[in-house]
Amino acid sequence: MTTTTLPIQSGDAPLDLADMRRRIRAIFIGSIGNLVEWYDFYAYAAFALYFAAAFFPNSDPVVQQLNAALLFAAGFLVRPLGGWLFGYLADHRGRRGALMLSVSLMCFGSLMIAVTPTYASIGIYAPIMLAAARIIQGLSLGGEYGTSATYLTEMADQRHRGFYSSFQYVTLIGGQICALLVLLVLQKVFLTGEEIRAWGWRIPFFIGALLALIALIMRRTLQETDAFEAAKQVVKRTSSLRALMKYPREVLLVVGLTAGGTAAFYTYTTYMQKFLKLSVGLTDDQTTMVTLSALVFGMILQPIYGAISDRIGRKWLLIGFGVTGVLFTIPLLTTLQSVKGPYAAFLLIAAAWMIVSGYTSINAVVKAELFPTNIRAIGVGLPYALTVSIFGGTTDSVALGFKSIGHESWFYYYLTGMIGISLVVYLFMRDTKADSAMHRHE
Repeated sequence: MTTTTLPIQSGDAPLDLADMRRRIRAIFIGSIGNLVEWYDFYAYAAFALYFAAAFFPNSDPVVQQLNAALLFAAGFLVRPLGGWLFGYLADHRGRRGALMLSVSLMCFGSLMIAVTPTYASIGIYAPIMLAAARIIQGLSLGGEYGTSATYLTEMADQRHRGFYSSFQYVTLIGGQICALLVLLVLQKVFLTGEEIRAWGWRIPFFIGALLALIALIMRRTLQETDAFEAAKQVVKRTSSLRALMKYPREVLLVVGLTAGGTAAFYTYTTYMQKFLKLSVGLTDDQTTMVTLSALVFGMILQPIYGAISDRIGRKWLLIGFGVTGVLFTIPLLTTLQSVKGPYAAFLLIAAAWMIVSGYTSINAVVKAELFPTNIRAIGVGLPYALTVSIFGGTTDSVALGFKSIGHESWFYYYLTGMIGISLVVYLFMRDTKADSAMHRHE
């Protein structure tokens, strides 16, 4: 393997004001587009409690939610394909073009959900069309993660890479918050619960399609990263998959460090809304408020933890997540299931976010620092998407499946085991802050 090390990019020297503004503007636009993509994707999860019956007629609400969750998981199953396709485009044609294409696909998928007829109108074709829209959104998001993680990390200067790259999860969580805010406004201001169930659930998907169009226009002004432009001059392009096969250890590291973190993240985001409603027994309004407040708390933690990683390294935050996740997941979820009010529920979920943020805040930068420039987007995106499709997108289905057979607590042990597997990886991996491949082109 031939390794070419180029001069360290200007982001590692003191930044002049113009360069800093350029980077911050690029990170802002990239982050806003990321927020819109995740809003579109998670509007499905936020409104599933309302539209599940329209596509899956069944008298049992748990079964309805399980069917909706299976389609949610379907969107994850195609994410590896999106990770490969968009990773190839980003590594061969540039980060900017791949980011524009991903948000275009998300726009189309959201619009498709907004106009899909219900089961009562077209029968079995309704869930089929819904599934097709989720597959399109899954392809988009599979490409978005790796490409945006690569873009944000390459645009950040070395000293603050953890802090700036944490904004990927700020906007990722922000997308979920926006989806819940739309739900809350509809609940409190404009529509009754019955109206939302009848037709109001379509509104957030129309909003998402419009926001995606705006994000596409904004992304047209993005600049290509210096790292990609430099690598383009010196690296002979080969098949991305063939190049990626030269880094089996790094690929396995991405899988291992992601498995427990993604299962925990989706437990306290998409599944938590259903858990609070179906298991804790909160009202619709209480469920929305608790979920929203906890997400805001989690979003605030991301840049704080990211900045800490710039001081102490990435590895210690990951180990902290792994140890506390193994020790406290079962007690937290068991206690949460037995609480009676929204305030206690919020405090417990906030405590969970203090644990999970050790992973979410820095997982993007850790993956990006593992790979050289010429395969960074696919190296981050493909193995991550594979892992998330298996352990993240199935979280709702696994948890609801255990609940449907009367053994909900089994899920608590499943999640603890997943975090434990990742902890083993964290203990033996290198600290990517100290040993980064960010300036290597091969």
